[in-house]
Amino acid sequence: MRRLFGFLVGFLLCPLALRGQALSPEVKAFVSVDAPVVALTHVRVVDGTGGPAREDQTLVISEGRIQALGAAPAIPAGSKMTDLTGYTVIPGLVGMHDHLFYPQGGGFFAEMGFSFPRLYLACGVTTIRTTGSIEPYTDLEIKKLIDAGKAVGPKTHVTGPYLEGKGAVIAQLHVLAGPEDARKTVAFWADQGATSFKAYMHISRAELGAAIAEAHARKLKVTAHLCSVTWPEAAALGIDDLEHGPMYYDMEFAPGKEPDVCPSARAMYDVTSKIEMSDARVRALIAELVKRKVAVTSTLPVFELQVPSRPPLDPRVIAAMTPDARINYLTRRAGGGSASGPPPNWAALLKKEMEFEYAFAKAGGTLLAGCDPTGIGGTLAGYGDQREVELLVEAGFTPVEAIHIQTENGARFLGESGRIGTIAPGKQADLVVVHGDPSKNIADIERVETVFKDGIGYDSAKLLDSVRGLVGLR
Repeated sequence: MRRLFGFLVGFLLCPLALRGQALSPEVKAFVSVDAPVVALTHVRVVDGTGGPAREDQTLVISEGRIQALGAAPAIPAGSKMTDLTGYTVIPGLVGMHDHLFYPQGGGFFAEMGFSFPRLYLACGVTTIRTTGSIEPYTDLEIKKLIDAGKAVGPKTHVTGPYLEGKGAVIAQLHVLAGPEDARKTVAFWADQGATSFKAYMHISRAELGAAIAEAHARKLKVTAHLCSVTWPEAAALGIDDLEHGPMYYDMEFAPGKEPDVCPSARAMYDVTSKIEMSDARVRALIAELVKRKVAVTSTLPVFELQVPSRPPLDPRVIAAMTPDARINYLTRRAGGGSASGPPPNWAALLKKEMEFEYAFAKAGGTLLAGCDPTGIGGTLAGYGDQREVELLVEAGFTPVEAIHIQTENGARFLGESGRIGTIAPGKQADLVVVHGDPSKNIADIERVETVFKDGIGYDSAKLLDSVRGLVGLR
């Protein structure tokens, strides 16, 4: 792709602008395309709607937006034209569970404020929701730097700090003292700029209800990774989204579940690894979520790590890690994915989760997608988002349906569908140029060469090279 845009180098000597805002030298170093009008010709377009790919299209970009799209649209005089035969353009991915932190071991996490924003953008993720913050002030400041053109990264929707109750296992989390503390926490961080909130495993129903009420009063949304509260209980309280999936975290399936108590997951895993989608409990859960318009966020890559020999070792992922992070991940991977030993059947659980997500979406539920770069450390920013799309295809979705889930669905949930999520005239030019045809071979989604954000093209290879060996450090 760099050779395809090579003729633009001379043009790029003119001052760069992020829609009228100067880019810092640090950001300019990664820009490969910045022209008043760019025409991408003879390109395959997967528009994010879930519809079929359109062959031999021309896409015109101007002033940060898509000005025209079609088989033979009018191309303004003076446009910089690039023949993209053999390439596909998809919308920028919208990562709906994309943290800016990474596991350090022992229940602690470190902010990857340098490497993760670059990885997300390099891999085609142009918008993220952080979905839980360990360092919320840092997340907010990173967002400001990116928005100001002083740092490289995706558009960022910052989720406030975790809303956790008594029994927290992560030392970096504030433990709520009750419903009023939950309300005040939401109010404070909303005032600081958080645009959503995430409840965590040990929160009580009363605390969760108070947090949802305060967030909704401010027209903000709440999601959750639950354990003490079941999914139906959270849905009844008005929650907007639920993370991961019920085969792992809906404790209503756990034998002897007590109210506001997080039970042992092992007993629940024995049940869910064998449960069928035809089970009345599963059908009732799907119906309840669809009725109440509660979204579910798929994070299949972080669960795949727990299955022996999965995923295939990706040299790109290994190269991005520090030596210590690499050793930690490979050691945990060789041990079966869990320091405390695997539950009865990780492979069966992953399969059941895939089946649930497919059934939920086909029943009319809103399925979102993200990578969740936590677990045993093998799911990284950006690379994990690409893997998520591939795993959605393994779950039964067509490639264009999987791309739709991680583009338009996320944009709609964020209230951004008028600007991003699909490729159409008038929308922001957040686009990913991929070598190959992911509508037929979803693995081609890994072959990203240029990522447009607001009409400015960033060199994926340069971004990836800039963070080689840094994940786990910064």
